[in-house]
Amino acid sequence: MLDLASSNGQARQQQAVANSPLAIRGLTVSYGQKPAVFSVDMTVEAGKMTAIIGPNGAGKSTMLKAALGIVPAVSGQIQVFGKPLEAQRARIAYVPQRASVDWDFPTRVIDVVLMGLYRELGLLGRLRPSHRANAMDCLEQVGMGDFASRQIGQLSGGQQQRVFLARALAQGADLYLLDEPFAGVDAATEKAIIGVLKTLRAAGKTVVVVHHDLATVAEYFDNVFLINTRKVAEGPVAVSFSAENLQATYGGRLATAQVDQLALALG
Repeated sequence: MLDLASSNGQARQQQAVANSPLAIRGLTVSYGQKPAVFSVDMTVEAGKMTAIIGPNGAGKSTMLKAALGIVPAVSGQIQVFGKPLEAQRARIAYVPQRASVDWDFPTRVIDVVLMGLYRELGLLGRLRPSHRANAMDCLEQVGMGDFASRQIGQLSGGQQQRVFLARALAQGADLYLLDEPFAGVDAATEKAIIGVLKTLRAAGKTVVVVHHDLATVAEYFDNVFLINTRKVAEGPVAVSFSAENLQATYGGRLATAQVDQLALALG
């Protein structure tokens, strides 16, 4: 006899995957014999800001890179807006960890932002005044308009992070993936970045952030995804960002008092 409830549940799940800006199914990534990410499912909700959180070495950045094809996966399927990744790359903007970038490369700030237009320009595309105007507008949005002619290596860490966000804005993407954009930046830069991300959300864009500061999760994000090699929980912050899920994710790495304080902050 057909289990109607089970059938309806599967249909809803399939519909959620089809509507999701980023749907990950059964993702496993290994470095040598040790899995960094094991059989992870994730369904990102459209038009929301989602935080990926977990302890160091939990697989947060690895999962994001594997979803983008930057690191190879042992197994798993990735869909972007209901289609294979390769068919939808133009709709994705990625901001890597600042530590992974060669900041000694001799290039100007404006040129870094113009790199965000490479799909539109092509390898031999000709820069037009409209392209430079677009790049300058993106720099203004992150408060870096006055630094357009500065060498990228001459900027502070926070300023460099803003420039890479401006490059992502220049792509005009629908899905923004950021790997620890607030790591090592000053308070003014963090405020500027979160302001831009909230503006993107207000415009109907989807934002996914690998995040490390538990104290700001409830303030900054709509949804949360908790991982420690395996998925622990996923959903709205008010539901999934709980003391129980945090303890399951961090274990002994997170003091009980710290968990209780975060739970109280959520009400």
